[in-house]
Amino acid sequence: MDLSLRTVTVMRYILPLREGGSLPALAEADDDFKYVLKFRGAGHGVKMLISELLGGKIAEILGLKIPELVFANLDVDFGRTEGDEEIQDLLKFSEGLNFGLHFLSGAIAYDASVKIDPLLASKIVWLDAFITNIDRTFKNTNLLLWHKELWVIDNGASFYFHHSWQNFDAAAKTPFKYVKDHVLLPQASRLDDADAFAKSVLNEEIFREIVNLIPQDWLQWNDADESPEEIREIYFNFLKTRLENSEIFLNEAKNARG
Repeated sequence: MDLSLRTVTVMRYILPLREGGSLPALAEADDDFKYVLKFRGAGHGVKMLISELLGGKIAEILGLKIPELVFANLDVDFGRTEGDEEIQDLLKFSEGLNFGLHFLSGAIAYDASVKIDPLLASKIVWLDAFITNIDRTFKNTNLLLWHKELWVIDNGASFYFHHSWQNFDAAAKTPFKYVKDHVLLPQASRLDDADAFAKSVLNEEIFREIVNLIPQDWLQWNDADESPEEIREIYFNFLKTRLENSEIFLNEAKNARG
């Protein structure tokens, strides 16, 4: 499976998408496609982009539908003509490599009353418990229906251990209590099957490949003493340890269901 990402250059800022605090935007790139852009200059900065990248790639490997992920380059002059001061500042602080998801034109937000395949629901719940994604709830599903299929978007609120950046091993073994709020938990009746499947496709080699995708300049953190390579290694160890201890968050999900 080819895990590499294309890099596009953003040509036109179309409009802000005001959901959430990260001020994503709809933009057009030099390949003539439209993307939902996530900016390094927004609230949680590059950590949010790393969450989007790692979470998105793991979703792909689990066989879930996710829009194409791209690195999106913003050049230094981009946004100077933008009239909104807040957006202009955001673009100025986002010069360089950002993150984009292919825009699914005509997609509609998933409604929790729509029944889906129990194994698919279980895989998505497993994914979010694994990457500690707190943001796929009844209030904000971060799921789209497009061409009669369910698509996963917005993994930026994952890996929240990296905001406190300590006790990595303990963080990898947490049960993930937020699973109780997951929009698909009521339909996730095949969690054991999802766990077995995930363990058949995820491994150390895959995790190494995924963390190696993180751009070097996303790993230059002012709030950490570690070098970029040490930060990369911490993400790798988090993923490896969490998979080895998946029964911890799996049992939490089962208990929350039952």
